[in-house]
Amino acid sequence: MRSHANKTIRPVRTLVTKGRIVRDLRQLGVEPGQALLVHASLRSLGWVVGGAPAVVAALRDAVGPAGHVVVPTGTEANSKSSRAHQAHIATLTPDQVDQFHLEMPAFDRLSTPSGMGAISEALRTTEGAVRSAHPQSSFAAIGPEADVLMADHPLECHLGPDSPLGKLNKMDAQVLMIEVEYWAFTGFHLAEYLYTPQPPMRAYAAVVGAEGARRWEEYEDVVLDDQKFDDIGKSLEKKVAVKRGRIGHARCRLVPLQPAVEFAVEWMAERRR
Repeated sequence: MRSHANKTIRPVRTLVTKGRIVRDLRQLGVEPGQALLVHASLRSLGWVVGGAPAVVAALRDAVGPAGHVVVPTGTEANSKSSRAHQAHIATLTPDQVDQFHLEMPAFDRLSTPSGMGAISEALRTTEGAVRSAHPQSSFAAIGPEADVLMADHPLECHLGPDSPLGKLNKMDAQVLMIEVEYWAFTGFHLAEYLYTPQPPMRAYAAVVGAEGARRWEEYEDVVLDDQKFDDIGKSLEKKVAVKRGRIGHARCRLVPLQPAVEFAVEWMAERRR
């Protein structure tokens, strides 16, 4: 007979229900009527009954009919310049790269899946959700002014003042971070547009258009660099009130967007040249 003496007994995690998520959101500080920008890892929550759609439903319940839930639905690989794209073509020959570019599917606001995880995709595909039209840095939203938030997302403004992120900043939105660190805090990118009158610029390209009419769009926008975002986040928490707690089994933060952006603007103005 085999001995089981050395086996480690792992505790069984309880199932996470929609109701529990709503209660945990309330305890963290989410209130009815808020605009909530969500960065989330579904897996970190534990075994959620109903999966990502149940999380989206809980978020909607927590902010109520007057509130908004917004997620990034970016498609980083739809680019000739992104890290994801460069990694994909790194081992291809020049001819293979050209062929790959010819075959890359164009971004379609209505059908291109989110590249930002299961909760993001679940919200994008929820009835009533509206998505912005940027081919690399889109957002999706649910709420009474979702169409206004997502409208007119300029190609030359990934995450700047005229993007949905800029609009959320003016709405005094809160950023919900579910088991993600500050490297994923999109709000710091808005600060990259604001910390100096003439931020560094670079060339971008993305493939857009409906099937049969695809084309590459080339444009200039601000250089986006998240390498020091974790450092900014650590400093931020010494100055700005950040709420911490758990939703399901995930460690979470609730961060006020506008003060975070203002702090990042000052941080970058002092340290970036």
